[in-house]
Amino acid sequence: MIVGEVVGESAPKGYVRRVVDAEIASALRALPAVVLEGPRACGKTSTGRQHARSEVLFAGNAGARTAAGVDPAGLLAGAEPRLLDEWQLAPEIWNHMRAAADESRRPGRFILTGSAAPADDITRHTGAGRVKRVRMRPMSLFETGLSSGEIGLGDLFEGFAGYVEPPPVSLSDLVEAACRGGWPASIGLGVEAAQEYAGSYLDEVCRADIPQLGTARSTVRLRRLLRSLARNVATEVSQRTLAADVGGEMPLDPRTVAAYLDALACVYATEDLPAWSTALRSRASLRQTPKRHLADPSLAVAALGASPKQLYGDLATFGLLFESMVIRDLRVYAQPLGGELAHYRDSNGLEVDAIVERRDGSWLAIEIKLGGEPAIDQAARTLLKLRDAIDVSRSAKPSKLLIITATSYGYDRPDGTTVVPVTALGP
Repeated sequence: MIVGEVVGESAPKGYVRRVVDAEIASALRALPAVVLEGPRACGKTSTGRQHARSEVLFAGNAGARTAAGVDPAGLLAGAEPRLLDEWQLAPEIWNHMRAAADESRRPGRFILTGSAAPADDITRHTGAGRVKRVRMRPMSLFETGLSSGEIGLGDLFEGFAGYVEPPPVSLSDLVEAACRGGWPASIGLGVEAAQEYAGSYLDEVCRADIPQLGTARSTVRLRRLLRSLARNVATEVSQRTLAADVGGEMPLDPRTVAAYLDALACVYATEDLPAWSTALRSRASLRQTPKRHLADPSLAVAALGASPKQLYGDLATFGLLFESMVIRDLRVYAQPLGGELAHYRDSNGLEVDAIVERRDGSWLAIEIKLGGEPAIDQAARTLLKLRDAIDVSRSAKPSKLLIITATSYGYDRPDGTTVVPVTALGP
């Protein structure tokens, strides 16, 4: 059989509830189809099964892929919501799903999961009112249990924060969390085994995931590019610099690097942080270069070949990995709020690590620091400079000026900034 019925009793044991679960449930009550997109092994299938009553698995199932072209109506028939897992392996099923949704506009019919973005022409005709796309990412610290979540990102938009005791999580715990990553399969593993998992993940990205896109890419160059991205994680490294780094004595054409970056983005192995655009009081111009991030800090650690001991002894490098881990978590927490992340930098040299902006125009400005009073004071000065640089006649005032730290108390400072340890942050 190519179709298996999934009922509550057969749901995976030990499932950890994800932040996107509420978003998926809400979308299924309103729309015929939900598409879960994100990197391989981030938990899309397990999460989809929590909301599905039947399933079709296309990965490793040639019969299901054949049926998508021969008997698509039969393939789509079953208890609803029906999970179509890794649907991009049988892309012709998209239009049949869309037609079925048109025939009966009732909500909650299909859940599609995908670990690679299909060609644009496949999904060009989605149709308004049919499909909700939900991005999944590796698990946040809140989802893995390293954050209490007592300070919600949504509460910060409302101005709430207050005093929080230092969490019972050490800096070495956070170093290990960055090495282990947010992959569901790694949560119960020791750090060494989890790092083996992340290393094999990168191998599969280069060996299998990118070639499945149908465009030839050099595995050696892909590995070099991933290592270069890891060395430059959370920075605005340019394609030209990456090209020189990857090519060595014979630098690559930046357009070739751009094609490789596109391929990595298509399999959700990377997720750059775009620059924020807003109205300024001054004549400073805004910089538009994105900051580079891999899907999870563990991939950067694996590409560097680093160990927890090495990172603990090199806090400058870990500081960038910590920033990347916080950005991952902020993306998880911001999505249900309709929030988008960006970073800020202008020609006067003012730079802020993250901006979270909601659709209604409200926003948070965030500096990310490992901790220590001098670093927190500097972060506060930076945030206050940004606040003063914004033209509030054309843009809303920030809801919060936030300093996210590794380990510290959480508190409101007299200057109007707020310190929150990442291990107390949640959705």
